[in-house]
Amino acid sequence: MKKRRISEAQIVKALKEHESGRDQESICREYGIHKSTLYNWNRVAGRKKYGGMEANELKKLKELEEENRRLKQMFADLSLDHQILKDELSLS
Repeated sequence: MKKRRISEAQIVKALKEHESGRDQESICREYGIHKSTLYNWNRVAGRKKYGGMEANELKKLKELEEENRRLKQMFADLSLDHQILKDELSLS
């Protein structure tokens, strides 16, 4: 059986539906997941990471994480350049 990838927006939506009282079986059928998967999303990982989030908040979080990754890379590059320049000056 091919493993289907569920997007984070779909996880948030499924968790919201479950919180609002929709029965577990219909949610699992709609998303093509096992009930243990929904349980894990709800209790273990999903609640901590996605609990209380709306889809637009999740999108903003992903954008901020990507921006943070890019800024860290820029900082690392500039730090390396700075160290190289310091080394060059000390050799002169």
